[in-house]
Amino acid sequence: MKASDNAASSSSMNEILQNNRKWVDDKKAADPEYFHNLAKGQKPRYLFIGCSDSRVPASAITGTGPGEMFVHRNIANLVVHSDMNLLAVLQYAVEVLEVKDIMVVGHYGCGGVAAAASNKQYGLIDNWLTHIKDVVRLHETEFLRITDKEQQLRRLVEMNVIEQVRNLAKTNIIQNALQRPNPPRLHGLVYDIHDGLLKDLNVETDTINEFMHIYGVEAVEHAEEAAEAAQDGKVAEPAAESKPASKAKKTEEEPALHKVS
Repeated sequence: MKASDNAASSSSMNEILQNNRKWVDDKKAADPEYFHNLAKGQKPRYLFIGCSDSRVPASAITGTGPGEMFVHRNIANLVVHSDMNLLAVLQYAVEVLEVKDIMVVGHYGCGGVAAAASNKQYGLIDNWLTHIKDVVRLHETEFLRITDKEQQLRRLVEMNVIEQVRNLAKTNIIQNALQRPNPPRLHGLVYDIHDGLLKDLNVETDTINEFMHIYGVEAVEHAEEAAEAAQDGKVAEPAAESKPASKAKKTEEEPALHKVS
């Protein structure tokens, strides 16, 4: 590395450290006990699952401060069932922190979404982007009907958020939470970088209930029934729609996860 590069790197990090000290001074000036209180522990209400894009800072766009939001970010805000990082964050947020709301937050102009729709090869990331291509496959008819390229990508951003919320609902972490009182509510939002506003997609998760025999806690039992029926040359009846125990106890203040809003 050249001496000039070392100097630039040192200057850049000094700026970060100076910004940190100024932030600390500002916080202490407003509240001398700010960091003392913050160090006592966290009890965030929200889990934010968003994109790694540097233009989408989780706390800034939601107006939340330290201690209010647990955050997980990855390229194109995906909920992948084999992603142990995401699953660890989700389980900790739901079962330990007991968050009340989980948000999947995409954004218009997402580079990951655009790359997945381009049919070009980018390297290692192509394996990750395959999950977005799966979204295109699920909604191919609607996707191809949109002739304007920009509008097509904007709609794909929305489709991706919708599918990632549904992926959340399929996890055993959320399925188990549904059996307890006051499970977390799931939300799908899109951030528009052009005006800074968040759009609520009002994602429905009712479709998951149609496949409770696959995604729900009855999956193993139904699989056994289907296997026995297959041996007898019969077609197994789909399992009855499961209704979480928490629904019987829901209140207006804490509705159970049925319709995401």
